[in-house]
Amino acid sequence: MTALTRLLAAALTTLLALGLAVGPATSASADDAYPGDPDPLRSILLPPIDRLIALLAPIPVPQTPYAGDLCVDGADACIDDAVVRMQERLEGLVATCSHSAVFSLAYLRVTENVRDAVRTGYFDDAAWLNRMDAVFAEMYFDTVANWSSGNKAAVPMAWRIALQAEDDRAASGLGNFLLAMNAHINSDFPRVLAAVGLTGPDGSRKADHDRYNNRLDSLYVPVFTEQAARFDPTFDDIDAGTLDDTVVGVIMRGWREMVWRHAEALTLAKSPAAKRLVEKEIDVYAALQAQLIRLVFVAPKGPRDAWCAEHGAGQG
Repeated sequence: MTALTRLLAAALTTLLALGLAVGPATSASADDAYPGDPDPLRSILLPPIDRLIALLAPIPVPQTPYAGDLCVDGADACIDDAVVRMQERLEGLVATCSHSAVFSLAYLRVTENVRDAVRTGYFDDAAWLNRMDAVFAEMYFDTVANWSSGNKAAVPMAWRIALQAEDDRAASGLGNFLLAMNAHINSDFPRVLAAVGLTGPDGSRKADHDRYNNRLDSLYVPVFTEQAARFDPTFDDIDAGTLDDTVVGVIMRGWREMVWRHAEALTLAKSPAAKRLVEKEIDVYAALQAQLIRLVFVAPKGPRDAWCAEHGAGQG
């Protein structure tokens, strides 16, 4: 790690740990963040952590124009197009009970959620979210296309570990989910943020980035339930009451905070060599986590595929 991101990682770890010890938020803030939430732990643990993350101010980054050609106008149609492509990909994967269907389904549900959030005015900068979603999705499609065509040298290491596990059919459904989420978030996302810009005309866009943490919280239970129903009945077997979903929320907050910090480092790199150093750091950071996930979430071949053959079509 560079000295900057090493310091930020240490600060983030400390603050997230302190968030668990800060105690409950006031009842008003908890109710506002999680109205009617059946998980009492979430309203106790996550709001204090969100407040601590909000204290981690973004580093001043100059506004840089987007230089790509995807979703230049930031139109809603950008997410619509991504959703259609994801639906088509998922249908093909389900037909063969590919283990890649797990992340494909999760990514589709997240993208649908982002689309709905954008259109209800949840974010301050809707055009930026539309553009980011399109660039993010395109990076994923490029990665799986390179893998399928045998161009594995163009695939980041964390993705190689994730995609090989899917091809080997030897990881659990939850393992496939975590491996691909790690690769897409920790390896891809910093590069996407740096490309679409961390700063807009009105200042830093970090508030919009952080704002999505609460939306993700609402997805874990329905997505995990759908995964278990369609692809792997053991997907949601790690059951600690409501604590497991809250722990996922904490992990995702940590990942997403480091994503922003890595994107800052990429944007502020003063030379091609400095940028390559940050990119190497990103690759190593994501790959080390992928290796650990791959060791832990193993599963025997067979039962999961038989379940998918019977139940995979699901709600489509």
